[in-house]
Amino acid sequence: MQAAIFYVLSATALIATLLCVTRRQAVHAIVYLIHALFSLALLFYLLGAPLVAAWEVIIYAGAIMVLFLFIVMMFELDPAHEAARPGPARRWPVVALSVAILACSVALALADPAGARGVEAYHASPRAFGRLMFDEYALAVEVASFLLLFAAVGAYTVGRSDHRVEGGEGQA
Repeated sequence: MQAAIFYVLSATALIATLLCVTRRQAVHAIVYLIHALFSLALLFYLLGAPLVAAWEVIIYAGAIMVLFLFIVMMFELDPAHEAARPGPARRWPVVALSVAILACSVALALADPAGARGVEAYHASPRAFGRLMFDEYALAVEVASFLLLFAAVGAYTVGRSDHRVEGGEGQA
């Protein structure tokens, strides 16, 4: 049963990622990326990492994708290039992916891989995970935080609306 769920979730993640990459409209691509992230979260849960699965849903599929949606919707898109209403033929991939993810979620909830026998010893608690991250891998966490800071500063610099005229050295 778990092998079948694994293969269905893997196929769902791959198809959603391919649809995300091939969409012309950014909002549609983000919706497919959210589907891929939910599939990956369920895969993490199935493979015995419930904490990573929760982070995947809360941080990536939740906060970051909502931020991406707000950024994309703040762009002023030309209405002439937008489709009037998506027809049923354009909705079936979203519906099929959603049904697959929902069915796998229900199957995982009914199968309850860790409920009856308890959590095995190799599962790390959030406290043990945090202690490991900030004791043994503190340098890697700090490097990653600096990379995120540089990316945020770069995104702010690129996204500023008050572009100055680039010219000689004496110009302001």
